[in-house]
Amino acid sequence: MALAEALSARAAPRRTLLLALALDALGEPPNAAHPVVWMGTSLGAARRRWRATTPAGQLAEGLAGWGLGAGLAAGAGALATRLPWPAQAAVLKTLLARRALFGAVGEVHAALARDDLPEARRLLAWHLVSRDTSALSAGEVAGAAVESLAENLSDSVVAPLLAYRAGGLPLAAAYRLTNTADAMWGYHTPELEYAGKGAAHADDLLNLAPARLTAVCALLAAGGAGWRVWAHDRRATPSPNAGHPMSAFAGALGLRLDKRNADGGWLYILNPAGRAATAADLPRALTLARRTLALAALLLLMPGGRRG
Repeated sequence: MALAEALSARAAPRRTLLLALALDALGEPPNAAHPVVWMGTSLGAARRRWRATTPAGQLAEGLAGWGLGAGLAAGAGALATRLPWPAQAAVLKTLLARRALFGAVGEVHAALARDDLPEARRLLAWHLVSRDTSALSAGEVAGAAVESLAENLSDSVVAPLLAYRAGGLPLAAAYRLTNTADAMWGYHTPELEYAGKGAAHADDLLNLAPARLTAVCALLAAGGAGWRVWAHDRRATPSPNAGHPMSAFAGALGLRLDKRNADGGWLYILNPAGRAATAADLPRALTLARRTLALAALLLLMPGGRRG
């Protein structure tokens, strides 16, 4: 009996992860019952309460807000570990964004395929990127969608799964809070330049391993195609992590992926020798993303890691 219980305990994290991925196919819960929506609401409220005007004060407020939020998220995750494992899987599912991400890229593809560029720009800005999309060409919209797919596959799917395998629901919840805080606060604006630094640097640290795991799985899923591009361009982006999955996708798909900065110059160029993206490349990118996630999930389902 003791042996059976021990084996069941060792298998619990893996079956929880697998069920969470299966549940993700059902879609998202209502906003009123969605933990990530609660996180965003709380982070928005915290931002509205900031009053500091000096860089040091803004940094302190941002660090305190992130630290409190991450601690509360981890505490909620710890409470959730008392639930039966299927219920824990349902909680973990809410920390993932696979279906939403793939669906958003599919919507952009559908708009481009019917030559509705204004709608494709709107959908890209609404779902996937924070940049101004009003002047992007169809090729630039397609390229931005591929970039966002690669980056968010790491940030919003592989990273919370890896955090769960490393530290259970407490770490997965704290990671998701941190990633959400970075998305809401991590901007170079007068209000957020210093206030968002704590969350941004914490997010960078937490995504070091997931970004590289996603890149390696993408290269393996592509049969090794693109590894030279990844080796050369993975550090080309301002982010220490985003360049890894994006350059891997650029090389595997044979695409040039780039982004302009505010003055019209290039912020980065990945795979300069590649061709420009088109609408037809988005289904290819989604296929690569699915295969990448399958490989990452297989690695995360291997025995080892957390035992409870």
